[in-house]
Amino acid sequence: MKLSRVGVDLAKNVYQLHGVDRHGKAAWKRRLRRGQWLQALIDKVEPGCEIGMEACTGAHQWARELQSRGYTVRLIAPQFVKPYVKSNKNDANDAEAICEAMSRPHMRFVTVKSVEQQDIQATHRVRSELKAHRNAKANQIRGLVAEYGLVAPQTLLELRRAIPEWLEDADNGLTIYFRSLLHGLWDDLLTLEDRLKELDKEIEKIARSNEVTKRLQQLRGVGPIVATALVATVGDGAQYKKGRQMAAALGLTPRQYSSGDKHRLYGISKRGDAYLRTQMIHGARAVVSQAKNRDDPLSRWVTDIARRRHPNVAAVALANKTARMAWAMLRNESDYDPTFSAC
Repeated sequence: MKLSRVGVDLAKNVYQLHGVDRHGKAAWKRRLRRGQWLQALIDKVEPGCEIGMEACTGAHQWARELQSRGYTVRLIAPQFVKPYVKSNKNDANDAEAICEAMSRPHMRFVTVKSVEQQDIQATHRVRSELKAHRNAKANQIRGLVAEYGLVAPQTLLELRRAIPEWLEDADNGLTIYFRSLLHGLWDDLLTLEDRLKELDKEIEKIARSNEVTKRLQQLRGVGPIVATALVATVGDGAQYKKGRQMAAALGLTPRQYSSGDKHRLYGISKRGDAYLRTQMIHGARAVVSQAKNRDDPLSRWVTDIARRRHPNVAAVALANKTARMAWAMLRNESDYDPTFSAC
């Protein structure tokens, strides 16, 4: 019997497959080990069949494997699969739910990432984790020296300058034992700083070598970090019909709660990739701070919003506009045109 759709519940070692025919009737169910499932699927399912999976760990790698063998792959966000899980949650029901979800005509699918996109994304994830460790290490130092009556400066730059002075000062109340501990913490902090600088250089190198990221950096508030993060997350933006959809997918549009004739809009929805959204807002915040000194249409537009509302509201509004302009540049393979920036 020819199968029209197959839902695959991915896991670490055990994979559950659920196939249906053109009438939507279950025709094939298998529970297979990691090293068996792909060959079993190839033997049973003809190329061209739709294969659905949740967009989870390892999904993009398996999707590329299946696409190279002629299958049509549909990746679905887990939150869109959950409503179709019937009764108790188990691997068989999950695979069936994936198969059902992918059949919906208006289902939203996740675009399969390329190896290059995953490389860039991995770089950003490592950098983000190292940055969190660095901040945690700095806060640990601040908390420990406070127990000895020393007030640590707020910024990392000033903290790095203060630590050697504390170690050299013999009259500040630090014991020999704690000085040894503090010296080790200082070394840890410097190691994390050096590693972050290496990754920043790597991201800059990627941004210089990629034509798309070079073009995106023409946008105000978009540097190497934001440009590479955009490419890693949205690719060419083909999964969105318009820039507004991409901005909404990044969580930069208001959250809506409406019923009947009552329309309520709240703060931004914060959906999608939190890292990319944060970086875009940080870049926009830098533009807002300098906009009052410039007289171009975009600066006047964002300055007017900051004057009427709040600088943070203006930063999010600019990040929203930047995302929409970035989508247009990605889809049309065009350069930034400042005449349209304040429209």
